Amino acid sequence: MTQYPNPAQLAATLGQPLGHSDWMVVSQDMIDRFAELTGDRQWIHVDIERARREAPGGTTIAHGYLTLSLLGVLQPQIYSVTCRSILNYGLNKMRFLSPVPAGARVRLSETIKDAQQIAGGWRIAAEATLEVEGAAKPAYVAEIVFQYYD
Repeated sequence: MTQYPNPAQLAATLGQPLGHSDWMVVSQDMIDRFAELTGDRQWIHVDIERARREAPGGTTIAHGYLTLSLLGVLQPQIYSVTCRSILNYGLNKMRFLSPVPAGARVRLSETIKDAQQIAGGWRIAAEATLEVEGAAKPAYVAEIVFQYYD
C-alpha cells in the first residue's frame, strides 16, 4: 500500500498504475447478506440449487453492486492519501463486464485518469478494475471520482 502525503502527490501519478489489492473471496454468505440488506433476492444470487440447474456456469453470482461496494475494502489496500477529508463524488462511467461466481477471488487495480484542482483540494478520477481470478474479462471497469480536501 502506498501512502500519499497529500492529494497533489496522488494527482501527480496521472496515467500510472497504482497497483493491486490483495485477493478477496466473494462468499455465498456475503451475497446472501447483501441480498437481505438490499431486498434483491433474485434467484441467480441466492438460490444455489436453481442456479446449479439453470444459471450459466451452474452457480450463484454476486450482485453487481455488491462487487462495486467492495471498493471500500479493496481500494485502501492499494493507496491512502493524507488529507482533511475525502468525499465520494461518484462515477463517470461504470460497466459490469462479467459475473463474479460465489466463491470466486477478486482483486482491484487502479490508475489515475484525471486530476483537477478544486477549491480547497483536488477532484481525482481513477479507472478501477475488478479482476476475477481465472476469468478472461474483469468483473467491472469503473471510473470513480473522489474529492480530496487539504
